[in-house]
Amino acid sequence: MRVAFTSTDGQTVDQHFGMTEQFYVWEVSPGRSEFAGKVSAIASAADEEDRITARASAIADCTIVYTQEIGGPAAAKLVSRRIQPMKTGGQAHVPIAELVAKLEAVLSGKPPPWLRKAMAKGGAPASPETE
Repeated sequence: MRVAFTSTDGQTVDQHFGMTEQFYVWEVSPGRSEFAGKVSAIASAADEEDRITARASAIADCTIVYTQEIGGPAAAKLVSRRIQPMKTGGQAHVPIAELVAKLEAVLSGKPPPWLRKAMAKGGAPASPETE
């Protein structure tokens, strides 16, 4: 599955969803992961709603997005597009490698119901989770 991270350096989750300039995308599977590339976040749009929509479209192929913080309207927009927002609980500089390793481990075992649902073809994620 593809996972996006809001980051300034590609090493840590250190950005608010609405403020990030780019998403770092990883392909994560049980016991294996690899960096898939950077995706530019749309920084300007006619209004806030357009910017949220553009950002959600930029990571449309992702199952999860990890971010330091995210507002309610943006989280709802992502969930409606079957992208699960995961907050780092306001913690800055959470290592991406640590989050990827945790996901690999979870995928190797029995993923929680919200993750199984998010991964299922056509399944919509449950409400936003907090890491």
